[in-house]
Amino acid sequence: MTPPTAAKHLHPYIRSRAVPLTVASVVGIAATAAWTADWLEDRPYFDHTARVPVLALAPLLVTAAVGVGLYSHTEELDRTSVRPWWPRRLVHLLALTVLAGGLLALAVPGHPEAFGAPAMVRNVLGATGVTAAAAALLGARLSWLPMTLYGGAVYLAAPRAPGGAAAVWAWWMQPGPQVAAWVVAGVAFVTGVALYVRRGARPEDGRA
Repeated sequence: MTPPTAAKHLHPYIRSRAVPLTVASVVGIAATAAWTADWLEDRPYFDHTARVPVLALAPLLVTAAVGVGLYSHTEELDRTSVRPWWPRRLVHLLALTVLAGGLLALAVPGHPEAFGAPAMVRNVLGATGVTAAAAALLGARLSWLPMTLYGGAVYLAAPRAPGGAAAVWAWWMQPGPQVAAWVVAGVAFVTGVALYVRRGARPEDGRA
């Protein structure tokens, strides 16, 4: 497929998923996260751990924007297309994940051994996987809900000391070097992306 032909086929897909709006949302959230993280660190008696709220909230917001953006405004056309949709879904989701992870990593520079860029990237990956799976099972418009409920619950319940069993069930609130937290986030990402790429977002009319 020549570049002009590929662009011709991609343009309707990009418009039907409101990709420009999603990208703008991700950029805006990342800029706000960077300002907030810097402001928190400048408060008296705070250090880099003050960025934990940003580390928890920013990935939820960007993946919610990505998940809602998986909604198709042309479901009937998608079902009747002669071309497979999975390559477009895969490129779409991976490109937004890279954009979100990269921008949010820049929002929390320094202190990679704790709540810095590695932990932010891990949370973006895990949240993207959960959100993508929710889009396939619940629909794009509700895809933000499972990860938001989990993230909020873990933010309140996670122990202060990292590691142990909490590195698995509370991976969301672990510092960057926790291997178990990375494994859980990685499994969530691969599973969720694979499910979404294979099935697409659940039709909003309830049909599977």
